[in-house]
Amino acid sequence: MSGVGPAVAALLGAGAAGVRALSGGDLSEVARVALEDGRSVIAKRGATAPAEAAMLDAIRGAGVPAPQVLGVAEDLLVLEDLGADEGPGAAWGDLGHVVRRLHGVRGARYGWPEDHAFGTVTIPNAPCDDWPGFWAERRLLPFCDHVPADLARRIGALAARLPDLLPRDPGPALLHGDLWAGNVMARGGKVTGLIDPACYHGDPEVDLAMLCLFARPSPAFWEAYGPLAPGAEERRAIYRLWPALVHLRLFGGGYRGMVEGCLDAAG
Repeated sequence: MSGVGPAVAALLGAGAAGVRALSGGDLSEVARVALEDGRSVIAKRGATAPAEAAMLDAIRGAGVPAPQVLGVAEDLLVLEDLGADEGPGAAWGDLGHVVRRLHGVRGARYGWPEDHAFGTVTIPNAPCDDWPGFWAERRLLPFCDHVPADLARRIGALAARLPDLLPRDPGPALLHGDLWAGNVMARGGKVTGLIDPACYHGDPEVDLAMLCLFARPSPAFWEAYGPLAPGAEERRAIYRLWPALVHLRLFGGGYRGMVEGCLDAAG
């Protein structure tokens, strides 16, 4: 991350003593920066830095652990260093409480004040009053111009059926938006922070479906989170389809099988 030390120093008014790149960021550069005053901070480079700063503030405003935003520029985010991360393995129960608290915050409409992006994949967030319409128009149909024709036809057919498959008004909960295990930092059985958000307001089941895409939350998570609405298991494939499509566009045809599996499961 060339030049990140001086950029962090300029934002925080403290000299940078050292910079160490961190692994794990597929779509942005991340580094730990040691400051001359003894503090350690996390610097993240990316075009969506201001938007992510607002999302982290929204999560913290919900009483949910997330790194404090220490400084933000057009393409640089400086965050509190949460320290060592053990992952959610011993903290599933606490994560259930944390996610339930996040979802307890409600918005006026589905969506977010501005669009976001995962790398080159734009995430449309224009507010909408109709949840099946939001999921069709903002999440599934935008991919039809970027996937093979056979997948596009299946996505279009599923989108047309969403009024019969999704609740019209599940309550616009505050979502993390990219809630997989790698974005949950924990230590000593407690969640220390949710990171790398892509927030918007929507059906809480979206976050839960994402969390189950690459991991299997323990029974402690579900007990702590609380009961789900009837039919949640049947809707999970519909909500998993969107991150599967994102992965297909970002990382290539190796994710086609995941997309097809979600379409098959969604009927």
